[in-house]
Amino acid sequence: MAKWTPRHEAPEPLEGPVVATITGGTILWFAMFLVQLPFYGWFAERELLWWVWTCAAGGGLGLIGIWYVRGRDAALKRHAAQQARAAAGDQRPE
Repeated sequence: MAKWTPRHEAPEPLEGPVVATITGGTILWFAMFLVQLPFYGWFAERELLWWVWTCAAGGGLGLIGIWYVRGRDAALKRHAAQQARAAAGDQRPE
């Protein structure tokens, strides 16, 4: 079997409102967790508690994701500002 090689370059990654997207997803996970809490007994009787705890885990991991993407966004903005200063001839370190 021959190895497949692409004949074109990969597209640039899509950049969008990453912080807002992750924040919105985290809110949804926590909302789903809170909606399921009143039915905890129903889930327990049917051995489906993993549904409840999956939503809690999604919300918790979303908090880590928010922290990460906010730091990434800040680093990208710092880099863009540094590149703009370098293009203008200002070589002062931050």
